[in-house]
Amino acid sequence: MVTVTVKIMSLYLVILLVLAYVAWIKWIYYQHRRSSVNLLKHVMNISSDGETDVRALVVTAHPDDECMFFAPTIIRLVESNATVHLLCLSEGNYYNQGAQRRRELLSSCAVLGIPASRVTIINHRNLPDDPSAEWSVSLTSSAVVKYVSSHSINMVLTFDGRGVSGHANHVAIHKAVRHLASTGEVPKDCVLLSLVTVGLFRKYISFLELPLSWLLPSHLCCVIGTQGYKRAKDAMMCHRSQLLWFRYLYIAFSRYMFINTFQLIPQELKSLKFY
Repeated sequence: MVTVTVKIMSLYLVILLVLAYVAWIKWIYYQHRRSSVNLLKHVMNISSDGETDVRALVVTAHPDDECMFFAPTIIRLVESNATVHLLCLSEGNYYNQGAQRRRELLSSCAVLGIPASRVTIINHRNLPDDPSAEWSVSLTSSAVVKYVSSHSINMVLTFDGRGVSGHANHVAIHKAVRHLASTGEVPKDCVLLSLVTVGLFRKYISFLELPLSWLLPSHLCCVIGTQGYKRAKDAMMCHRSQLLWFRYLYIAFSRYMFINTFQLIPQELKSLKFY
């Protein structure tokens, strides 16, 4: 009798803990939605009574990166009335599908809220869609800084040094933006942010990962709810050429479909030597 009572009490405790965890997630989400505009002002170093004029550039390597990894950020920025641009540094021609993937990217961006006029796709022979290719830092950084200058961008968001999936092209973009940060080639008021790569467990526990992202320090955290997730999923579905079976698992379980966290890439002008 005592054993049965203990088991019942243990079950109730587990159920209570699960409900409490879900309630915590909901509380974090609503807190985030209320504070997101102020958070953007903090990131941009704008006073609380100032206008939030964010002109953001998301820099990716391939068509589908924008929704696989950056959808929560793009959706939240668009909802916050930021002007969002996308610079994709290859057309994703690894399997000779470049033309199709261009069309898919434009469709995905339209779903996420980025018009075609603010989407630029670079097709350069020295920037191939190839995990074994070593992209030139100078060529990559030149493409980024040119876009930043011509469109008066004041926020750049891209991959961190691990590139989320470890893809060499993702990592190359981070190296290029770090290079820009160290050489002072972008304006000082332009905020540079890198998307945090998380471990395998955190990556695939979907929205349940939110409390960890909330608790751990970051410079910017973007979270979406069920409606935002539907948009992110619809954007992913635009990339028909990439929808292999494991992509559906990614859509269902990846925290990057719900949550993005970013760290600041500090601009520190270093002494440069010329030879």
